[in-house]
Amino acid sequence: MASNTSPSTNITWHDGHVSREERAQLLKQKGLTIWFTGLSASGKSTVASALEQHLLHKGVNAYRLDGDNIRFGLNKNLGFSPEDRTENIRRIAEVSKLFADSSAIAITSFISPYRSDRESARKLHNEAGLPFVEVFADVPVSVAEERDPKGLYKKARAGEIKEFTGISAPYEAPESPEIHIRTDQKTIAEAVEQIVSFLAQNKYI
Repeated sequence: MASNTSPSTNITWHDGHVSREERAQLLKQKGLTIWFTGLSASGKSTVASALEQHLLHKGVNAYRLDGDNIRFGLNKNLGFSPEDRTENIRRIAEVSKLFADSSAIAITSFISPYRSDRESARKLHNEAGLPFVEVFADVPVSVAEERDPKGLYKKARAGEIKEFTGISAPYEAPESPEIHIRTDQKTIAEAVEQIVSFLAQNKYI
């Protein structure tokens, strides 16, 4: 569980000597966050990894923040209660904003089941003047359950995993994501191309 701590006091924001605009000019790149959301086994991490590789090979600075990986470190003190899920997303939203502010492309792949949490992440970026691109990796629960590469759906059906998204906990699908991909109907390469085309059309890359 996340610890309950009081807000920090007696702190002051310190601006550096390099503005965001100057940093972008020097690095020849603007930062943004690409936020993948979807059920477990929807293909979020697979497509995000392929996208990261594609962008790096094109000379674009990108870094992937994976839901499971983050729980090995930054968020290892969080569980899967509704409160901890919200805190999980709050933290990664702040981290991805820092990456975007540094002129990198942050690629996050988190189930992020609650619409309000994703909207909070978007609002955080909007208020900072940073682009936020939501990618909905969409598959029916039945398809995700058939894939089940980690055996998690099987455990959830057997009652071995509590509060499992799509089975015993809700997933609130995006209402108007920038990019909607049916990952059961497209190859990984086609999914990456769809995202890259969107980024190019909007002059993000």
